[in-house]
Amino acid sequence: MPEMPEVETVRRTLLPLVKGKTIKKVILWYPKIVATDHDKFVEELPGKKIIDIDRYAKYLLIRLSDNLTIVSHLRMEGKYHLTTPDAPKDKHDHVEFIFTDGTALRYNDVRKFGRMQLILTGTERQITGIGKLGPEPNSSEFSEQYFIDSLKRKKKNIKNTLLDQRTVAGLGNIYVDETLWQSGIHPLSAANKIPEEKVKQLRQNINHTITVATKERGTTVHTYLDANGKTGGYQKMLKVYGHAGEKCLKCGTILEKIKVSGRGTTFCPHCQVIYK
Repeated sequence: MPEMPEVETVRRTLLPLVKGKTIKKVILWYPKIVATDHDKFVEELPGKKIIDIDRYAKYLLIRLSDNLTIVSHLRMEGKYHLTTPDAPKDKHDHVEFIFTDGTALRYNDVRKFGRMQLILTGTERQITGIGKLGPEPNSSEFSEQYFIDSLKRKKKNIKNTLLDQRTVAGLGNIYVDETLWQSGIHPLSAANKIPEEKVKQLRQNINHTITVATKERGTTVHTYLDANGKTGGYQKMLKVYGHAGEKCLKCGTILEKIKVSGRGTTFCPHCQVIYK
C-alpha cells in the first residue's frame, strides 16, 4: 500500500500534470471505485476546473472549482496517469477524467480497492475517514508529549498501534518495520509498556524516516509508481523490510519474519527488545 511518502510523491508529480485543466467528461468503467453517488459524480464534474491537490496522510484531496473536492485513497495499488481519450484502455483502468484540452487522466487499480468520494470542500473530516486519523509525522500536533500520552493508553502491540492510523497517520508496513528496528523495539511490545525514552526515540525515527523517504520519492517494492510512471528510491535504503533471513546490519543476527494481525513483520530478535 502506498504510504505517506508515496502519496505525497504522487501529489507532487500529479499536480503539474492536471492543475488548471477543466473536466469535460467522466467515465466510470468500474463504478464501485466511487464511494459516493455515481450519477452525481459523472454529472457534476464536467465544467469543473482542478485548482489544487492537497494531501492528508494517505488521502489525496483533489480541489475543484465550485467548492468541490475529490477525496482519493489509493489503497493497495491505485495509480494515476495522464494520457489521451483515444489511448487504448488498460484492463485495470477504472475511471477516466477527460479534459477540455484533449488530454485525459486515468485511474488504474489492479485490485480495485481504491476509492473516491465527491464532497464539499472543507467537509473531509466530517464525511470521510480522514476524521478518524491521528496527526501526521513532522506536524506540530505530533509532539513528544502527545506521542508519550497516546501510547500510555494503548494496550495492544506497537506494530498494530502504529498501523491503525489513529495515533499517527500515514505509516504502513514498510515504515513501521523500519522505524521499530531503528528504535530497538520489538513489534509485539505492548505500546503502553515502552519506556518514555524509547518512545521519544521512536518518534524521532518516524519523523526522520518519513522525511528521507519523501525526499527519495517513496519506496517501490511491488507496483508503486508516481504520476509520471517512475519508481521511488527509498527501497535502496531499507534495512529490515524485505530482508528476512539476512543478517541484521547492527548485530549480525539473522532477521526474522512473523505475522502480526496478518501483516508480514520483519525484525531483529536480538536488537529489538520486547516490552510487556
